[in-house]
Amino acid sequence: MSSSLIQQSLTEHRAALETVSAMAPEILRAAESITQTLRRGGRVFACGNGGSAADAQHFAAELTGRFERERRGLAGIALTTDTSALTAIGNDYGFDAVFARQLEALGQSGDLLLALSTSGHSPNVVRAVETARAHDIGTLGLLGRDGGAMADLVDQALIVPATRTARVQEMHILILHLLCEAIDDTDPG
Repeated sequence: MSSSLIQQSLTEHRAALETVSAMAPEILRAAESITQTLRRGGRVFACGNGGSAADAQHFAAELTGRFERERRGLAGIALTTDTSALTAIGNDYGFDAVFARQLEALGQSGDLLLALSTSGHSPNVVRAVETARAHDIGTLGLLGRDGGAMADLVDQALIVPATRTARVQEMHILILHLLCEAIDDTDPG
């Protein structure tokens, strides 16, 4: 790996960071939606594939555990963690249904779904968003590139317009941490 390649990646990272900086009001609005959901006794579900699945789990863990300050545990549920459910649903209904079917079973009106996708086109995440909408569950998309199919499906889309998946993922984890900071600051417990 050459020094110029590293410099190019850092330049891309800084450009992506500038777009996130400009999204501060949107990120705050998303944090307020999450906080309101939790204050009303709703739960926050999260889903995604690959790195986005890991981010969904990370975010749910920050809610149920804690981010940086002591507070009561908050209702965060990653739909990516139950291997028995994922494999049974995938086997019986197809991989596109793995999140939607869980949301149908566990979600209630007033809950919120955080849908993560670097492309915005992941069929199983799109289907989860459609299921959420059909069950009066709020939707927040953490997306990349142009937001894909999900940009117009979710109630609010936070779109990192980078083209490289790595840059989108780097900004997604930053946004998730910014959401956690804002949630902690408002003390939804």
